Amino acid sequence: MDIKTVSRWLADEARVPHPRHRWAAAEALGVDESVLWPEAIRNTVKIGPDREIVTVYPYRSACPKSVWRALITAADSTITLAGYTNYFLWLEHPNLAKVLTRKAEQGCKIRFLIGDPDSNVTRHREDIEAVPLTVSTRIRITLAELEQLKRVPGVEARFGDEHISMSVFQFDDEMLVTPHLAKLVGHDSPMLHLKRYQNDGLYDRFAYHANELWSAGRHVWADQVSG
Repeated sequence: MDIKTVSRWLADEARVPHPRHRWAAAEALGVDESVLWPEAIRNTVKIGPDREIVTVYPYRSACPKSVWRALITAADSTITLAGYTNYFLWLEHPNLAKVLTRKAEQGCKIRFLIGDPDSNVTRHREDIEAVPLTVSTRIRITLAELEQLKRVPGVEARFGDEHISMSVFQFDDEMLVTPHLAKLVGHDSPMLHLKRYQNDGLYDRFAYHANELWSAGRHVWADQVSG
């Protein structure tokens, strides 16, 4: 690459060469690419709050099961499953109860925040969705599955009403968030995969949301000691 070409690129601030040409020019001049074209780097590298966004899925169902498995497996301290029904988890992960039992035995705190099948919020949502497999039925299936975990130390379940429009699934410093759209059921709504990189970023905001709802939740098992 000749020096005249490089000089022409540098003289015109509005002109940004193709990436391979930028790399070649930076190498020829012995400097980092960000020194020559900082705006180009800012446009391609996440440096703000959005750097905590790992992936965006247009539908929750588009997220591979392997992602869920990897997040559950890697979590050491906390797993929070705050979906209003959490029904799909048992369908997509048949051995989930056994896996979570092992995680709890290893010291991981497992928290389930689900909707109350008998609440007015649940009944209203059923009217909105108008699907054969009702919200309350899906919750009751989860409650039946949770019976396997009822006596496992480190596992706690609570009822909550305020997360009806958004599900938060937390795995240590990573998180899957689903904002529920209008009449759509969970698997048809979009999902964000977040990873914590900073204080008061996206991850922390959603973690605050989940923790607040958890604190206000009502124990599913009356004889369970608060965790």
